[in-house]
Amino acid sequence: MIIETITVTAFQQQTRILGCERTRRAICVDPGDDAEQIAGALRSHGLDLQAIAVTHAHMDHVGGVAALKSLCPGAEIILHAADEPLYWQLPEQPALLGVPRSQWRALGFDYAAPPAVDRYWTDGESYEVGALAFRVLHCPGHTPGHVVLFEARERKVFVGDCLFAGSIGRTDLPGGSYETLMDSLLNKIIPLGDDVTVYSGHGPDTTIERERLTNPFLTGVYTPGRHF
Repeated sequence: MIIETITVTAFQQQTRILGCERTRRAICVDPGDDAEQIAGALRSHGLDLQAIAVTHAHMDHVGGVAALKSLCPGAEIILHAADEPLYWQLPEQPALLGVPRSQWRALGFDYAAPPAVDRYWTDGESYEVGALAFRVLHCPGHTPGHVVLFEARERKVFVGDCLFAGSIGRTDLPGGSYETLMDSLLNKIIPLGDDVTVYSGHGPDTTIERERLTNPFLTGVYTPGRHF
């Protein structure tokens, strides 16, 4: 599998190109910005973009969708239907984070309305990219429609903002739920296996084993409301 990581936006979000070495078909997971750089990386690898694969619709993950779609018009835009309302709120999402409107342009947050979605993820489906097959798992909690993409033969999972090295995704934004996210982690992601490499939307790569053994949210060291 070809994996190209491009770090974008003030949030240091990890946009990834995932490609099949044999067929040169590829997807772009969460293009938050810098569509020209993404398109350049596709060209440098000789890859044909078949889809813009959205794990969830927060602005740092979808801010570059429109520009990338204009550069690669044949790529279909895919996200989970439960995140479509958030997707359409993209132009106003900076307000949800409390960013003053006067700063939006300087920070690159002056988003236009995103393009139409071409189709929706279904929990448990297998999405093929050449010889690669990604199992799509609906893992809500960070957002209602968050999904992760698991390639079983490669033993790699692309988790968006569900799980990070040493932490988990925020649940204090609209549509978030700590209890729901913990259910997704414990019943959908952790069972994939200790040997699976985890590619998060922010921060370094990790493994399920490392997080299972050391992540304070998964070991029970930390729970909301507990005082030390």
